[in-house]
Amino acid sequence: MPGILREWYNNYMRIEEKELRLTKTRIEALHQLGISDTEELFSYYPIRYDILNSSDIETWQVKQNVTFEGTVTGAVRHWGYGKKTNVIFSVQAFDRILKITVFNRPWAKSLTDGQLVTIRGIYMGKDKVTATSYDLKPLSEHPLITPVYSIKAGIQQRTIRACMEKVYAQLVNEIPDLIPEQYIQRYRLLRKAQAIGSIHFPESENDIRQAYRTLKYEEFLKFFLTIQAVRDEEGEGIVKEPKRFDRNKINAVIRSLPFSLTKDQEKTLHEILEDLSSPHIMYRLVQGDVGCGKTVIAALALYACCLSGQQGALLAPTEILARQHYASLQDILAGTGCRIELLYAGLPAKEKKEILDKLENGETDIVIGTHSLLQEGVQFRKLGLVIADEQQRFGVEQRRRLKEKGERVDLCLMSATPIPRTLASTLYGDMDVSTIETLPGGRKMPVTKYIRENSFRSVLDDVNRVLAEGHQLYVICASVEKNEDYHARDVYETAQNLQKLFKDYKVGILHGKMSSAEKDAVMNRFQNNEIQVLVSTTVVEVGMNVVNATGMIIYDAERFGLSQLHQLRGRIRRGNAQGYCWLLSSSAEEKAQQRLSVLEKTDDGFQISFEDLRLRGPGDILGTKQAGVPDFILGNVIEDTAVIRQAQNDAKYMMENRQDPDFIRAVDWVLDRARSHVSFMD
Repeated sequence: MPGILREWYNNYMRIEEKELRLTKTRIEALHQLGISDTEELFSYYPIRYDILNSSDIETWQVKQNVTFEGTVTGAVRHWGYGKKTNVIFSVQAFDRILKITVFNRPWAKSLTDGQLVTIRGIYMGKDKVTATSYDLKPLSEHPLITPVYSIKAGIQQRTIRACMEKVYAQLVNEIPDLIPEQYIQRYRLLRKAQAIGSIHFPESENDIRQAYRTLKYEEFLKFFLTIQAVRDEEGEGIVKEPKRFDRNKINAVIRSLPFSLTKDQEKTLHEILEDLSSPHIMYRLVQGDVGCGKTVIAALALYACCLSGQQGALLAPTEILARQHYASLQDILAGTGCRIELLYAGLPAKEKKEILDKLENGETDIVIGTHSLLQEGVQFRKLGLVIADEQQRFGVEQRRRLKEKGERVDLCLMSATPIPRTLASTLYGDMDVSTIETLPGGRKMPVTKYIRENSFRSVLDDVNRVLAEGHQLYVICASVEKNEDYHARDVYETAQNLQKLFKDYKVGILHGKMSSAEKDAVMNRFQNNEIQVLVSTTVVEVGMNVVNATGMIIYDAERFGLSQLHQLRGRIRRGNAQGYCWLLSSSAEEKAQQRLSVLEKTDDGFQISFEDLRLRGPGDILGTKQAGVPDFILGNVIEDTAVIRQAQNDAKYMMENRQDPDFIRAVDWVLDRARSHVSFMD
């Protein structure tokens, strides 16, 4: 790769650099939006576009978005102070006098009679318009298409647009193409500089479509090139010493269980045991819905490792989940002689040292813990298997740090946010995937109701019935304490209000900021039914296993992803009693309403995850943000399957023919990124 290209792709210009000539105010605004270099700036794509549609007033419908030009006529009146203002004025347009209302724009009161204004707003009927914006330029001077960006309070749209225009004008001739020339021609894609220009400064809707085609393909191509490159770097089929264990002993544990394994559990266990006894290092993802029985599979896998004379580690994202796993493994492996320890940050120093000594001396077979397992002082005698539960909550670097405490360690990742098998095989192309779809018998689907207000007063009788029958209730809040910048129900105020409402019941509080001892005390009291109503943050999302808790209220439900809501709802289907979940949300946003309605209709975690991906995008689906693997910003893993397949095939071909001059630029970029970041592969 020529020097200028390597410099461009590997060291994007910082937005503070003098050559960009951005003001200090604009630089600070970009930093607030998480933009620190030109790559991040150009990739800060519009969330939508305002299309200038100046139609005749005779065609306007009530609640329709309208744009028109007019002349201020008569007096301008205003109420309020500061930014809390209400300005009303009249304009003459279309041979009529229209009444305009502008909220929270105090400067509008400076408008004067006779001024020409262009107004964007919502037609309210009867010649009334609520203006969303206005300016003093004639309609003819406005662009047909205006990009709209996601912003924070205090940052204006025009600031983002001005930064984008200035930086793009200076660098447009220096932006190289990463997509090989033959693919640009074959798929009729835009040059990278042209694509960036078309998405940020479109002159037509076709410009936007063409920019999307190009930039989506580039995202997927970079993603699959990176996976392919790192796989090649790590080497497929790295050999290890096969683990040898007596399967009869594992079968004896299975027979001792108070339930039978489902067919999916049996198949997944077989695949894991084959991996352990294979000379190739295991790199497997086990995905399954909430309550599908992944824990028992993890316990049996760790027991097999123990039988082979090696140690196993189970990494959990929270102390609550680590404790739950510890209790479950002790129960499942009781009588096997397997020595199990629990390690977490809140342990007394003396007890912690004893556990670490036993682990290093080989006196412990299985250790379960949180991030504490990653610390330098944690040493194993012979680590053979690492299982990371809720794997998306750990960055690749964290998983690697634990895996590197042994030599050629097998790795199993577990996720309760499942995605359809075909999609999993595409996105997790570098690992084997086991899927547990069937749930154990006897579990009832929780009855879920979406309440279109942030109050449960309409279902208060139902909530009281749950408590009157002797069952317990979770109440989930998005915030711990009241915060003026984050408008959501908080744990403390909600608990106070609920204690007044439920006078005959004890209300408790649980959140992540509490000490380990405080959390233990609350969880034990809830487990023992000394607390009937537990007001909590999402800290209970995984690990809480209180069979008697059958009711759940979730405030501000639109703030959570579908998969997270489904995980939370899983807390109330731990036993055979009917569970009830009430989703509270006053959001008028159409997408939020669509998402929450999904949970009323289905309890299928795979379908819910699919809808979450479709409606919200993938986010960090792979848990790889620390790994240097390109994110999907425009690409949609649900809707863009044809582009995904093509990019995947092209990436494979490019890596197999990496010496082709047309491929060198992209391949070098990927290899440089793979080497300079923590590897995608664990």
